[in-house]
Amino acid sequence: MAGGCNFPGTRPSSLQREMKKISFRDDILPLKDKLYRMALGITFDTAEAEDIVQDTLIRVWGKREEWPGIDSIEAYCTTICRNLSIDRSQKKSAQHVLLDESLHGHPDASTPHEKLAAREGWGLLQNLLRELPPAQQAIIHLREIEGKSYKEIAETLGLSEGQVKASLFHARQQIRKRYTEIQEYGL
Repeated sequence: MAGGCNFPGTRPSSLQREMKKISFRDDILPLKDKLYRMALGITFDTAEAEDIVQDTLIRVWGKREEWPGIDSIEAYCTTICRNLSIDRSQKKSAQHVLLDESLHGHPDASTPHEKLAAREGWGLLQNLLRELPPAQQAIIHLREIEGKSYKEIAETLGLSEGQVKASLFHARQQIRKRYTEIQEYGL
């Protein structure tokens, strides 16, 4: 493919398909909650996630002349958000900010001991997710939090479905192995 944009969801040629009019208010702004969840799932920092969404929307607005050539504005926005999140997450990799308890949605425990165990389990899971490479973090987020199909994840991240499945399998396997080691041996 000669020339053009390398973002997933962009059209190779504006002549191949009928142009779709994209509205910032109707098509892009409704994605802000989804973009926030993605950024939060990668950075684990609520303030950083908010900044990333704002930066994503600003960048998308700045590229509004490219909108007519985009097949999936959602994939386009998600790709920008994911890349910004990964970049900022790598820059702040030494900092570990826990998610606010109200955001992670683990079931309410009835006793203080159960609440403590649930909180510790959630914290451990967050730490194990942080140990994964950013690409695997993004795949897990899109699949487990956003409920995206393998095909949608592949389109968003510019991978094949096979790569998505393999990465997800290896990420889950790594988390399961490390979780078991820590629970059984305290490593």
